[in-house]
Amino acid sequence: MKFTIDEGDRQFLEELNRLGEATIQDVCDAIGVTATAVRQRLTRLQASGFVARKMERAGRGRPHHRYHVTDSGLRQLGENYAELAQILWREIGKIPEGDVQKRVVAGIRQALIDRYRPVVQADSLSGRMGQLQEALTDHGFDVEIDASRSLPILRENNCPYHELASEDSSICEMEQEVFEQVLGTSVTLTSCCLDGHHCCEFEAAEVK
Repeated sequence: MKFTIDEGDRQFLEELNRLGEATIQDVCDAIGVTATAVRQRLTRLQASGFVARKMERAGRGRPHHRYHVTDSGLRQLGENYAELAQILWREIGKIPEGDVQKRVVAGIRQALIDRYRPVVQADSLSGRMGQLQEALTDHGFDVEIDASRSLPILRENNCPYHELASEDSSICEMEQEVFEQVLGTSVTLTSCCLDGHHCCEFEAAEVK
């Protein structure tokens, strides 16, 4: 399961990382909040694997703990790839139409297929869609399955590529193609955030 952080968590982790290793009192002094508030956030971030602690003994007094940001926490602080992705996608678009551009886009598409296909292996379409939903959720997507209609719908409640897609809608087509290959069936993009809808919906048809 992938844990995510809100802006308050991010600011807290950034401050803790600046401190290096810090006691609860160190953090309180740095950000100006109560020890109770610091303990609560540290407990949650420890449970998520973003903060770790070690015990230190100073003389004959009670031992105390020092906290630091883990490698997973540092990756969370560095996971802001939207601007870089936009730049890269623009540069790909500048490549003259031809084999090079096609190979680059095909490579991106195949990399996404290879990411999800190994964990989407159920016999039934509903089973495969459930597995794809779980895989996408693990990668931070807000996705759900709607089985109330005649054909099952995979619904993205927020567009994962909104800024990219607003510049080049072909990324929506690529995502549709990825889902088709992973699910092994025809997939149609029936609703799209770019068209003013509140979500993106992909309708899958069972292969006869």
